[in-house]
Amino acid sequence: MRKCLRCGTEMKENCAIKVEGAGYGIIMSSDENKLFGGRIGKPKVAICPKCGEVSIYVEDVEKL
Repeated sequence: MRKCLRCGTEMKENCAIKVEGAGYGIIMSSDENKLFGGRIGKPKVAICPKCGEVSIYVEDVEKL
């Protein structure tokens, strides 16, 4: 359970980031020189239903 840093309300987790007008999302990588190297995974988003604060996080921190 994530709590909002601004107001302390429980956030809605496991939301996704999508690029508007495209069917794909965002992938995070630890190596900017390789196209598919060092993939960390897809970022997750938590949204506060009270104030609208958005928090981006990684579920699998073992890949860091």
